[in-house]
Amino acid sequence: MPKQSQALLNLTPATLSAIETMGSHLALARVRRKESLATRAKRVGVSVPTLVKMENGDPTVSLGAYAQALWLIGRDSELARLAAPEFDREAMEQDVDEAIQLGRQRARRARKAADTRTTKGPGHGG
Repeated sequence: MPKQSQALLNLTPATLSAIETMGSHLALARVRRKESLATRAKRVGVSVPTLVKMENGDPTVSLGAYAQALWLIGRDSELARLAAPEFDREAMEQDVDEAIQLGRQRARRARKAADTRTTKGPGHGG
């Protein structure tokens, strides 16, 4: 039996639930289209047991297989949005924190420059 990757062992319950939900949505899409497991498996390019695993939300199935299944129902375009930078909340928060720090640094420099001008005064020939 192949060794599972550490990433799979570290999946959170919320992530596992999301994958299971996607699998059940893929199953529902197949049933609504009145396709058999064998027909859909052939169209996705996987075996019937792998398709069953997908529809059960098994995270060991390759992303490529899930992507093909999503393409079959016209939803593959959503894949690019999953990691789109505009939805990366943590990175945006870091950008804001960096902007705040930069603003504070500039304000300190401006205060320091103003203090220096005030200390030297107009008659000191600075």
